[in-house]
Amino acid sequence: MIEVRNLHKIYGRGSVATHALKGIDLVVSPGEFVAVMGRSGSGKSTLLHILGLLDAPTSGEYLIEDRNMLMLTESEKSRFRLEKLGYVFQEFSLLPEMTILENVYVPALCLSEDKNHKKRAIELLEIVGLGDRLKHHPGEVSGGEQQRAAIARALINRPKILFADEPTASLDITSARTVLELFSRLNNELGQTIIMVTHEPDDARYVDRVVWLKDGLVEKTHKT
Repeated sequence: MIEVRNLHKIYGRGSVATHALKGIDLVVSPGEFVAVMGRSGSGKSTLLHILGLLDAPTSGEYLIEDRNMLMLTESEKSRFRLEKLGYVFQEFSLLPEMTILENVYVPALCLSEDKNHKKRAIELLEIVGLGDRLKHHPGEVSGGEQQRAAIARALINRPKILFADEPTASLDITSARTVLELFSRLNNELGQTIIMVTHEPDDARYVDRVVWLKDGLVEKTHKT
């Protein structure tokens, strides 16, 4: 599904240039749950942002289902993100003035005028265990519940790939475990492809494979 070849990312120029990625090679198969790990500054989030089309590399190749992502125009990237990719971040980024249900189906409104978006949003909220929180606002639920709502929102357009950037970093241990178990269930039962950046070694037990980065390169990769 994903193929990355010799991916580089340099921030700045000249003597102040920072080489964040130094030639990443990576392949992710359909239905795989991959964790990207490494110390702070190893390039984890930089790689995830490039894979999620939120940033562009300095050089290299990046393909999704044999389509060259680096040849897309900005409008094509926006459309591709909306149709094919889902995102879950450390910050829940829910709109406080909207209900949980409304937050979940907003991305569907941007994609089409399909009137079934509310029904799908309710189904997703049931899946993530928030069927009784539809009319609540983000400020009226816990951090763990907000993150589960964010996961439902990320799935509303049936993305091919779900990206998660340290999705449990702001959560307590119990809520973090609930979120990881939810990711595992989505992967096992629905075949959802997931790429997750995390700094917690214990998270490895939920995934299929761990890719370790060090100084902008893949140091090692192993199945769990």
